[in-house]
Amino acid sequence: MSSARVAPGLWIDPAEDPRETGTQPVGEKDTLWDYLRRYRLTLELKCGDLDAEQLARRSVPPSTLSLLGLVRHLARVEHSWFRRILQGHPELPKLYRTAEDPDLDFTGAVADPAVVEEAWARWRAEVESADAWLAGWDDLDATVDCDGQPVAVRDILVHLVEEYARHVGHADLLRECIDGRTGQ
Repeated sequence: MSSARVAPGLWIDPAEDPRETGTQPVGEKDTLWDYLRRYRLTLELKCGDLDAEQLARRSVPPSTLSLLGLVRHLARVEHSWFRRILQGHPELPKLYRTAEDPDLDFTGAVADPAVVEEAWARWRAEVESADAWLAGWDDLDATVDCDGQPVAVRDILVHLVEEYARHVGHADLLRECIDGRTGQ
């Protein structure tokens, strides 16, 4: 995708927007999945064409919020909800979180190209795993164990959409602080 603006205020040419597929989702699962897919793509767009320093740039001290931190955090979110909870593997270690540093997803988001590469690779792997699981699942009313409490799959998917929506909003503001790009 080109970083050149097509028109003032537009991120990319609407005809080339990867979030617009030309199809409408049918049913609840496909609708939730479509929203999740669009927010994931928006995260990628908001981080596009930035170097390691820009991605790791923190918002407002003492906050550790950065675009790179958001990528790492959302990889952690995908991993936790899809692998640990929905796929029933609570024994898996949590990503980017230790007893010493529960915010490692953000504090470890440093301006190093290797850290950036690892974060994107991890996020993409978690998204791929989540999508593979979701493709084979149809019962949104089913419940899974979440720390000893039954939680409906539907509720988890709605939560994931909410999580991405909130953080993509953060990404809008972070990106605007870096180079003034807004919108879409």
